[in-house]
Amino acid sequence: MIRTMTTAVNTMNQLQSNLDIIGNNLSNIGTNGYQSNQASFQEMLYQQFNNDKADTAPRQSPEGIRYGVGAMLGQTQMNWKVGTLQQTGRNLDFALTEPKQYFNVIVQGADGPETVYTRQGNFYLSPGQGNQVALVDGEGNAVADRAGNAITFNGPVDSVELKSDGTLVANSANGTDQTVELAVTLIERPNLMTRLSSTHLTLPANLEELNVTEADILTEITGPEVGIQQGALEGSNVDYQKEMTDLINVQRAYQFNSRTVSIADQMLGLVNNIR
Repeated sequence: MIRTMTTAVNTMNQLQSNLDIIGNNLSNIGTNGYQSNQASFQEMLYQQFNNDKADTAPRQSPEGIRYGVGAMLGQTQMNWKVGTLQQTGRNLDFALTEPKQYFNVIVQGADGPETVYTRQGNFYLSPGQGNQVALVDGEGNAVADRAGNAITFNGPVDSVELKSDGTLVANSANGTDQTVELAVTLIERPNLMTRLSSTHLTLPANLEELNVTEADILTEITGPEVGIQQGALEGSNVDYQKEMTDLINVQRAYQFNSRTVSIADQMLGLVNNIR
């Protein structure tokens, strides 16, 4: 009975992690550029009890008994499919229309500025030094060009036009145009990336342990390979119906294992009370 309780508790701990993943998906259903996570389970180690060799009775069921110790969260995968596009009409809203493509954003990390990747394309013009304006995301982080530098324009800027290849053209009040190439990166293996927030991804710190290099994961793309649309934002790709169905199933599995612990505890109480 102690083993029964251990098996149930092991599974409950893993189910709790799955509940956290589903809850995070549901809480970000309205977050632009958010890509949901999906969990898969696998069986933990089990012990095989074989039938007695002298037992020759015909059986319809498999021979022997497998006594497991519960299930575990095997892998968490990112759903990298494109979300629904939402038309905004704002010329600094950009939506990536192809999967696995990401904008480059420069954030201040523990070791200085570092490039992270996001599909959230609601950008703004922020006043900088002198007469310059910088292109930033909703959190004030600088948006990077294809050279890896922060995008800046000599202000004031009246409007920004996006070309089909990801080139930005800033129209100034004096009639001059400034052109910059917006960086777009194709992440070949998004499941290897580390989440910094709901919408920001970065390279994992253990590339050597994973036996991969940065070039195996990231590819800078230009020209017609870039799928981008101005005046729109990509919505979250969370499937509400699927998440609610998964939530109900996980809750029932959690209740089942909780009931197993309760029954095992009652049986232990009966054994202890035998006189």
